[in-house]
Amino acid sequence: MSEQFLILTVIGNDRPGIVGKLSAIISAHQGNWLESSMSHLAGKFAGIVKVAVPAERVEALQAALSGMSGLRISGETATAEKSAVAGRRLKLSLVGHDRIGIVREVSQVLAHHAVNVEELSTHTSSAPMSAEVMFHASIELTASHELDAHTLTAELERISNDLMVDINLDESLAPSPQPPSKGRG
Repeated sequence: MSEQFLILTVIGNDRPGIVGKLSAIISAHQGNWLESSMSHLAGKFAGIVKVAVPAERVEALQAALSGMSGLRISGETATAEKSAVAGRRLKLSLVGHDRIGIVREVSQVLAHHAVNVEELSTHTSSAPMSAEVMFHASIELTASHELDAHTLTAELERISNDLMVDINLDESLAPSPQPPSKGRG
């Protein structure tokens, strides 16, 4: 019995019981709930779920999910994850006055440096001493060992004078390889 991975996206009006009904249907089709990220956004329930399901149950699972009233659910088949590529793991935190284009500008700089966005979380809040709207982003990234973090930080800081950037490298998750020793001969 071969196993297949599905990535499900779920959206609909938020109400109690969505996760319970979703998980019951997945379990009824011998699916295993592996990973998920779910949020309440502007009155909507939005979620992404990775499930493993026997290959012969995929179509039946997708049919059952499509029958869930009030939800739009789409599923994409995925392959098993490749082993993690050795590289630098970075966490990028941004805080600044909210304005149009921050995510676009930051993502362009990251792409220019071949930095991959693994996870992105954003929200807005009111500034403590004023009514100004502040934009917050927390981004988990991967990059090659050759990345120049100082150059990346400088380019991110140039995006806007009021954008404070804090970039931290977490090398403990993906240690850099030791350079080969050079013997004298």
